[in-house]
Amino acid sequence: MPIYKYMMSLTDNNYILGISAFYHDSAAALLKNGEIICAAHEERFTRKKHDPAFPTNAVKFCLEFAKIDLNNLDSVVFYDKSFRKFERLLETYYAFAPKGLISFLSAIPVWIKEKLFLKELINKELKQIQETFGKTYIQPKILFSDHHLSHAASAFYPSPFKEAAILTIDGVGEWATASISYGDGKSIKVLKEMSFPNSVGFLYSAFTYFLGFKVNSGEYKLMGLAPYGDPTSENLPKFKELIKTHIVKIKDDGSIWLNQDYFDYCTGLKMIVESRWEKLFSFGRKKEEDTLEQFHCDLALAIQQITDEIVLKMARTAKSLTKSNNLCLAGGVALNCVSTSKITKEKIFENMWIQPAAGDAGGALGCALAAYHLSFDKPRNTTTGKDAMNGSYLGPEFSQQDIEKEALNQDAPYKYYEDFEELLDVVSSLMMEGKVVGWFQGRMEWGPRALGNRSIVGDARNPEMQKKLNLKIKFREGFRPFAPSVMEEETKEFFDFEGTSPYMLLVADVAPKRRNPLPDNFHKLSLKEKLYFTRSDIPSITHLDYSARLQTVSKETNPKYWKLINTFKKKTGYGVIVNTSFNVRGEPIVCSPKDAYMCFVKTEMDFLVMGNYLFDKVNQPTTYKKYSMEDTSKTD
Repeated sequence: MPIYKYMMSLTDNNYILGISAFYHDSAAALLKNGEIICAAHEERFTRKKHDPAFPTNAVKFCLEFAKIDLNNLDSVVFYDKSFRKFERLLETYYAFAPKGLISFLSAIPVWIKEKLFLKELINKELKQIQETFGKTYIQPKILFSDHHLSHAASAFYPSPFKEAAILTIDGVGEWATASISYGDGKSIKVLKEMSFPNSVGFLYSAFTYFLGFKVNSGEYKLMGLAPYGDPTSENLPKFKELIKTHIVKIKDDGSIWLNQDYFDYCTGLKMIVESRWEKLFSFGRKKEEDTLEQFHCDLALAIQQITDEIVLKMARTAKSLTKSNNLCLAGGVALNCVSTSKITKEKIFENMWIQPAAGDAGGALGCALAAYHLSFDKPRNTTTGKDAMNGSYLGPEFSQQDIEKEALNQDAPYKYYEDFEELLDVVSSLMMEGKVVGWFQGRMEWGPRALGNRSIVGDARNPEMQKKLNLKIKFREGFRPFAPSVMEEETKEFFDFEGTSPYMLLVADVAPKRRNPLPDNFHKLSLKEKLYFTRSDIPSITHLDYSARLQTVSKETNPKYWKLINTFKKKTGYGVIVNTSFNVRGEPIVCSPKDAYMCFVKTEMDFLVMGNYLFDKVNQPTTYKKYSMEDTSKTD
């Protein structure tokens, strides 16, 4: 999967810009001499969740961060190849003809107008960016990487491994929907691929759609719903048998075959043929306003377990083909932390590393790294036990002046703490009182998880915290779980877990000594009764199956966040807190002080901390000046 057939030379002080765009989660990433110096999602700037547009703002941020303009770049790399995607589109319509005419007539004009002339479109967008710098535009080298090479490169090159098996699983790239590769030094060799229309990503998205969530954004909701399924129910084996008999065939190597009689994504405008699914499962697609029933949860558990099975088989195949002790993962399905954690629990590999931005946004980073190491033939350096992601804190950072400017614009009173330790003491005490705190520090995170710089935090011991966060802060479904941030050195005190999980991409079980026994009739309780049963002494982060999506916090990687948790521990004996992303339902994670303050005033968040500044909700204006409370409380 080469990205360019000729070797090229780099300048002594070289910059490579990677871009992903035009599907969902557009992003940009910048390398300097092969080092990852910055990366950001376009949605964080435009405030449009999963924004697919050309990442103009993300590119400008990267250039401004490096103090360069486009003429300083050695190359610009795009994360996939549009001509090969167009080839797949045409062949698919041809294979299914005459079915799919409406979809064909809808898709082809867009391709002919824009996507077939992608190089011209990229040049046009870059020229407009360069004009904002007041410089003449000189067209850079524009390279194109295969989609799954971009994923594989994003997983392997920043990893701490000198060699590793690489597993990528998503919806679809050009043709590939999953790949197994082997990385050694700077080389990546593809060993096996699965091709469209058979796709684990599309299989999971189909159930996401059928159970009432939005495709390409609601898959994590489906994952969160699965533990509400009853493992003792007659529904579970029945649903799994129906799925495996009618919808998907799973081979020993983890490859799958999807029965296209049940799907509509090849030629239609929907994921599934709803009438066939309704007949198969004896209930219709769940609408947003429909009550969540136990059979919905049971079906969610069934497809999660089937996905686990597929991912485990793929991992075993990767082990067999590479004989490596190390595994790297990327692609949207790699964000399914329940499935990927099974690989760790099964001890298929000794070590595993997942790209924090495993989805399409991460392709921007991967294609830049692929260009650096493959096209430009540059060596790769690794540090044992340490990845190259800088904790995934790769986005914008804001100054004291930026924070004060926003406060002044909003007539917002605050208290400034010269001594950060004093601020930590105040905030930890507020959390102990059950207060919810917006925590805004340093550089914004890269990837879909908030890792302590753009987070909302609270007391994990508080049994009311999950309900309060879901309904009054996040404005989202009450069943949604929350993640713990635990001091790295305190992990075993609270969780049955070996190693670290700095990017909140692995699931761990709450330690047995922390658990409360479930009542004998637990699986017969209503969903609400299950949700609010106190399952451990850290109930706000303990899911129904005693699991938690874990973030281990290192003193070296994020000292301010670690100090907050440590201060809380000194007062309570608990080195763990609740961490959820700083946003409300339907909006991206906040980027700037303006975004953070807007989110603060339109929710029932109690306090906001930005840098050394503390904002108390009681003293704030009741509206954000540009947006009213009503205007900004829309949900998806």
